Amino acid sequence: MTTTVYGLKNCDTCKKATKWLDRFGVPYVFVDYRDNKPSPETLMEWASQLGGLGAMVNRSSTTWRQLPDNRKAAASDAEWKLLLREYPQLIKRPLVVREDGSVSQGFSDNGFKKLFGIA
Repeated sequence: MTTTVYGLKNCDTCKKATKWLDRFGVPYVFVDYRDNKPSPETLMEWASQLGGLGAMVNRSSTTWRQLPDNRKAAASDAEWKLLLREYPQLIKRPLVVREDGSVSQGFSDNGFKKLFGIA
């Protein structure tokens, strides 16, 4: 099994992350959220490690800003799951699932060095 990177093909941060992985020889598979929407079970699994479904939402995205206020006020896991299934691009990117099943979000050079044990 290898590391899986979830994101969007045209996302600059995802591109930076995959270039970093290539540069350091870390094997990975890239999965575009739009082409392969995560299942509700997968969303819940990720959320359990990331502090809940609400913590997974990129609130600075254009998609978030364009949502009606009533959609932004999700009050339950069911509402968050529905929102993230409908708009997978709202999930913070990249979302990285490592071989051991651990999940992380976002990209920084130092963060990835720590995550992948590269000095």
